[in-house]
Amino acid sequence: MASTETTPVRDAGNGNGSVEAGLDALETAATGRPTFRQTFVSKILPPIIALGVVLAVWFLLYPIVDDPTKLPSPGAVGSAFKEAWLKGDLLGYIWTSVSRGLLGFFFALLIGTPLGLLVARVKFIRAAIGPILSGLQSLPSVAWVPPAVIWLGLNNSMMYAVILLGAVPSIANGLVSGVDQVPPLFLRAGRTMGATGLKGIWHVTLPAALPGYVAGLKQGWAFSWRSLMAAEIIASFPDLGVGLGQLLENARTASDMAMVFEAILLILFVGIAIDLLIFSPLERWVLRSRGLLVKG
Repeated sequence: MASTETTPVRDAGNGNGSVEAGLDALETAATGRPTFRQTFVSKILPPIIALGVVLAVWFLLYPIVDDPTKLPSPGAVGSAFKEAWLKGDLLGYIWTSVSRGLLGFFFALLIGTPLGLLVARVKFIRAAIGPILSGLQSLPSVAWVPPAVIWLGLNNSMMYAVILLGAVPSIANGLVSGVDQVPPLFLRAGRTMGATGLKGIWHVTLPAALPGYVAGLKQGWAFSWRSLMAAEIIASFPDLGVGLGQLLENARTASDMAMVFEAILLILFVGIAIDLLIFSPLERWVLRSRGLLVKG
């Protein structure tokens, strides 16, 4: 009786392996968890070196400038941080701005997502407001502060309005870009399997458009944060509390360069922290789920 067992086709060149074995090796290549040393060298050490270079340049420039009103010493900036911490104000500055920024971004997400879907899927709406969204995305955030103050007054509603006007166009345009890159085959396959209407959007369109959508979210947060800082700097009012933008404006008014650098570093720190804690993991998850994450 003839055997039904198949034997792998040997490579004609050297006969040392099989084509199937080679393909299987490509598909099942082991991707072990990186060691702490690898993570330290590739992820932690580079920013530490960059920070060290910045501090070294700062230390070298300070004696050359020799004017604390233009360039404060690192020690003076450190003293400003220490004083704000001892007074219990440092976390308050951060929380005032971060709470506003995250809440405003959440509202922008609720508005920008359905708006992006409408623009991407309805030709008339796309022709009508698509160019407007692109124009709004390029408009400086600070331009919205004066009309927002006139319309809403000096209150938190004005802050949220400026954030929305800065972030919604980026979120919507990011989703439009993601939907435009969805292969038509995915949509046809979804309709064939009964995924139409809202079900098709939820199970086919949004998952397929996720890379562009996440990029839009990341850019939307950057616009939210910049819009908020512009609003806090221009529209200062005691009842609004002291956020990071207000801290920067107070330092400018007092001509305190150490406090100016303190505010700038805090604004930069919050922006980097939000990106590292929220958007970078989300971006890596999207890439990993599509087999696009390159480990190195």
